[in-house]
Amino acid sequence: MTSTKEFHQRTVVVTGGASGIGEACASLFADRGAFVLVADRDTAAAAATADRIGGAALQIDVGDESSVTAAANCVRDNYGMADVLVNCAGVLQRTLPPGELSQREWDFVSHIDLRGTYLCCVAFGVPMARHRGGSIVNIASVAGMRSGPLHSYGPAKAGVISLTESLAGEWGPKGVRVNCVSPGFTHTPALDRGFSTHTLEPEALQQASALGRLVMAEEIAQAVLFFASERASAITGVNLPVDAGYLVAGSWGAYGGLRR
Repeated sequence: MTSTKEFHQRTVVVTGGASGIGEACASLFADRGAFVLVADRDTAAAAATADRIGGAALQIDVGDESSVTAAANCVRDNYGMADVLVNCAGVLQRTLPPGELSQREWDFVSHIDLRGTYLCCVAFGVPMARHRGGSIVNIASVAGMRSGPLHSYGPAKAGVISLTESLAGEWGPKGVRVNCVSPGFTHTPALDRGFSTHTLEPEALQQASALGRLVMAEEIAQAVLFFASERASAITGVNLPVDAGYLVAGSWGAYGGLRR
């Protein structure tokens, strides 16, 4: 049995914490006793989430190095060192073929999803390494593990997985664990926007997974919480897919599909 307040007196920073997976993570950590800093570009939404869970809002734009540095300095000056960093901030990409996907959009997605994750890891992870303790959990995607029509998002998320492994080796000797969760198709406001424009079809996504359903944001949060907890004290450099069986279902297509 684990304590319902296992993160008591722990400071947790969640980027992208105002909505979707980030909000689910912020809520779960707060429920388990952590003081949560909801870090987001949308300061009003961050403040609303922080008020609801008893945390504090933190303004951050992960695409802006000076903003990331300022946020890390704010945490250090007002709350001390962050014990846990969860990198949820990110953007999606339209499923356009090369030639139609503009270089501007390609650069923007990579800039936020990979470079932004790295900036936050450095800003919060270096102090962790200096104090010889801490946990970082990055959010990647199954899109970074398989082929798909996401020619910037997929490589960026593959980069997050590689970055996780590299930083786990870099900071492991200093007591900092770095792990990664790769969500499958997760029911979030961003996914709902894809449904509303018919870019994505819910039935098709459900049938693409072995469990025949979407993943819930709270299920991703549970995996993140595990990685940050003492239950995972010997785990670092790991990428954990939480995908309702999306990865294992695909290869069954050659045999006529899953036996429903």
